[in-house]
Amino acid sequence: MKPVVARVEAVLMADHGAKSFETRRLAEAELDFGGIRGDRHFGMTAKADVRQPEYPGGTEIFNRRQLTIVSAEECAAIAEALGIPQVKPEWLGANLLLSGLPDLTALPLGSRMIFESGAGLNGQGENFPCRGPGELVQANYPDHPKVASRFVKAAYRKRGIVCFVERSGVVRPGDAVRIWVNDGTLQ
Repeated sequence: MKPVVARVEAVLMADHGAKSFETRRLAEAELDFGGIRGDRHFGMTAKADVRQPEYPGGTEIFNRRQLTIVSAEECAAIAEALGIPQVKPEWLGANLLLSGLPDLTALPLGSRMIFESGAGLNGQGENFPCRGPGELVQANYPDHPKVASRFVKAAYRKRGIVCFVERSGVVRPGDAVRIWVNDGTLQ
């Protein structure tokens, strides 16, 4: 199988405290087994919440949401659907912004992303849109009514994916990333 190649446009982290998922841009990030140290989603484990209804709330489970990845093309499509100039990855809580993969959110569970440094991520599926990012987008466009309430529908199947770190390494803007799409033959 031949990989799809995309490009890292931005590396970001959420280190504003537990109440904010908004990210800021970095010159580079060391991906560790657990994500990006200092990021609000860093850790090998996490507490089960509404996303894992099969476990009682607060149960310690493996952290499949160490990183969030969005594509420039899908951010542009969300902005177009909302009738606004842009949707920044910072407002979506993204850790990586990629270009060259317009259907990033459709990547099957288990797809792998290998960066120039050898760092590897394992895709864990769609990051379903919620109202929080919509409210942050709305705050940046106060003259555009009802952006927050329309965000979930506009971002459906365009909100990116969540991943866990499979191999540590450095990721930088400008790096190429090979994406091995899980077609059922990957192990």
